[in-house]
Amino acid sequence: MSIKIIIADDHKLVSTSLIPLLNSQAGMQVVAEASSGKKAVELASKLEPDIVVMDIGMADLNGIEATRQIVSKYPHIKVIILTMHADRRYITEALNAGASGYLTKSCSFEELVNAILAVSDNKKYLSPEISGIVIEESLNKSKKVNGSIFSLLTLREREVLQFLAEGKTVKEIAFDLTVSIKTVHTHRTKIMKKLKINNIASLIKYAIQEGLISLNT
Repeated sequence: MSIKIIIADDHKLVSTSLIPLLNSQAGMQVVAEASSGKKAVELASKLEPDIVVMDIGMADLNGIEATRQIVSKYPHIKVIILTMHADRRYITEALNAGASGYLTKSCSFEELVNAILAVSDNKKYLSPEISGIVIEESLNKSKKVNGSIFSLLTLREREVLQFLAEGKTVKEIAFDLTVSIKTVHTHRTKIMKKLKINNIASLIKYAIQEGLISLNT
């Protein structure tokens, strides 16, 4: 039986390149592609693949939040993060969200295949450079700096912040999240208070720095 894979990446070139390569591997089949985190969650629910290869910086819902939602709802689905980000904050949060693998986009295709095979066999897979960062983080837990966007804000606040940073209006956000406009205003007020930011331009800058959205989103 083939390993069913979903590719979630907002860069069309990445998915276009990976799909034929993965389909050419014996025992692997790409069943869908998603250009946003929200779409990745929807497709995972509908198709129930074995593995989702997930980027981090995507519109509507970033890859870390999408991973958290997929793994919490469908623990049998494994997620491999494939991203340009090698910062320990992203690695730590992705693993905490339930990712089974983490690779940077500088890895070879052969390494991605090895990661898919390992994860499908219920193993964890970290590229060598990522393993080094994880080990260092583990050895320096007492020095770990708190205060990342993931520890400061709730899940809903992170969702609202991402939408605000992407330029959506309060009315559009309320519609997307199926909540009232007043609720969105309340979340925005809490976000700005927690982050000590008082304008949208600074919120966008912060969201980019924290990897919640990318410059290409």
